[in-house]
Amino acid sequence: MSNQIESEEGAAPRRPFVDLSRVDLNLLVAFEALMSERSVTGAAERLAIGQSAMSSTLGRIRKLFNDPILVRQGRAMITTPLANAVADTVSTTLAELQVTLSRQGSFDPDTDEHSFTVMASDYAAVALLHPLLVEISSTNPNIRVHIHPISEDITFALLRGRVDVIVVPRNAISTFPALQSDDVRHELLYRDRYVLAADANNRAIRPTMTIDEFSSMPYLAATFGNAMQSLGDSNLDVLGIPRRVEVSTSFAVAPFMLRDTTLVTLIPQIVASRVAKSANLQLIDPPMQLQPISESLLWLRRMDGDPAQVWFRDQLRAQAAKLIATPGH
Repeated sequence: MSNQIESEEGAAPRRPFVDLSRVDLNLLVAFEALMSERSVTGAAERLAIGQSAMSSTLGRIRKLFNDPILVRQGRAMITTPLANAVADTVSTTLAELQVTLSRQGSFDPDTDEHSFTVMASDYAAVALLHPLLVEISSTNPNIRVHIHPISEDITFALLRGRVDVIVVPRNAISTFPALQSDDVRHELLYRDRYVLAADANNRAIRPTMTIDEFSSMPYLAATFGNAMQSLGDSNLDVLGIPRRVEVSTSFAVAPFMLRDTTLVTLIPQIVASRVAKSANLQLIDPPMQLQPISESLLWLRRMDGDPAQVWFRDQLRAQAAKLIATPGH
């Protein structure tokens, strides 16, 4: 008997049952914000409340779950195993509740205030989202669009409802296996092609060039995200076409790095045509056959019927159709 008592006393204390009747929905919303931000200050800003109020709410959450939820480790705050265990359930439940409530109402983009969050590459932001923002700002001033760059937490962001849609090259989807689940919808938005760009005064450029001439020219390699190789350069590797890489830089600044140099680079045609005048570029067809860029639209299946989301996806499709219709595409 004494051994049994010692065993029970030495065991980890059991967590008391959480009475759901004591759970305030606002606590779950705050819990999700804390799990996402890993910061009381960040969660407070996200929910537009004071930091002291969020600290008080964290105290209530800790009491409810009999768990610290967030603990400090050095300069960072980390989540506890219990918090991690229930985070997905809470996030999914809140998202599904939001969808259900949204379906009960309607959405009028002319009068309703709404914010949409998109995760997209620099290329998609310039080619697709910028002209969409210009159009929405003039026709639907109550609508806000937030653009986040593609990052390693792309799957987490979508499945947790941190972003509404993702615009990403089709070939990149395979990098994130979870995006290929049945919970995620995929749709081809548009295709673009590569053109060869150089300074307008670069006299070495001719309308028809050979691959050998291309390979002998100083080359600028445009990268995406975390120095990820562009699809154009990946194409060149597959084709076994060498190049004299003298400069590597991000896609966003690549066109403007060509000015007053003898550098050449491959740029998607839609973006190249927009910046050609300001960057003083000449554009020609590349001397090799390259695969087109295929941009896909991704969203959660559970958002299929949300009126606001349906409207926003339609706006993206309409803008993509305009890109395809541009001369020279």
